[in-house]
Amino acid sequence: MLTSVDADLLRVLADPLRLRIVTLLARETLCTTHLVEETGARQTNLSNHLKVLREAGVVETEPCGRFTYYRLRPDVLEALSGGLAGLAASARTHADSKRACP
Repeated sequence: MLTSVDADLLRVLADPLRLRIVTLLARETLCTTHLVEETGARQTNLSNHLKVLREAGVVETEPCGRFTYYRLRPDVLEALSGGLAGLAASARTHADSKRACP
């Protein structure tokens, strides 16, 4: 069953811009400048979303001179995926179970 941490992660990933960032970072490690170019978001807005992703443990940073690069942490997504797969498996297993009404 999903924990509150997993529910928080689902809320983090539910934002369209954050999901776009995660999708881009799944392909390559990018700096903030690249992410601004790719998303069209303003620097301050993007920085706020990256902070949320970093605090949720979805991305990690790598300083490189005056730039900060962002890398996706696939283990976090795999854990969430595993929890959702477990729910789907349980639903399949119990598809014919129905509690009687009083």
